[in-house]
Amino acid sequence: MRTRALLLIPLALVACGTPQEQCIRRETGELRKIERLIAETQGNLARGYAYEYREVTRWAWVACIAPGPHTPGTRVRTQMCWEPQEDTVREEVPIDPAAEKRKLAGLFERRAALMKAAAPAVAACKAAYPE
Repeated sequence: MRTRALLLIPLALVACGTPQEQCIRRETGELRKIERLIAETQGNLARGYAYEYREVTRWAWVACIAPGPHTPGTRVRTQMCWEPQEDTVREEVPIDPAAEKRKLAGLFERRAALMKAAAPAVAACKAAYPE
């Protein structure tokens, strides 16, 4: 059993990427966030609305353990009771296209600055961890 666990460790490390990939991922994290925001903003402009997510509590009639003493070896008594259930709801919300375009322009500027700053860091990662 222990041998099998030791054999799985290299597989887990390979799944995380090479040291070079880890270094590049670490140095370009902020750039990836900006890329996601750009894609989201472009989608909002294309659709004409944005999505907003919120938590909603609903109550469900479910089987639950009945109150009272339970002795070992006997069947646990159940009863029906109301339990809260959390759901995430996606709703469409209106956008201001002019504000979204300004936001997109700012994101493009930020991305250009981050790309300029990330280039030497990525080169350093490649130099430090050649493949």
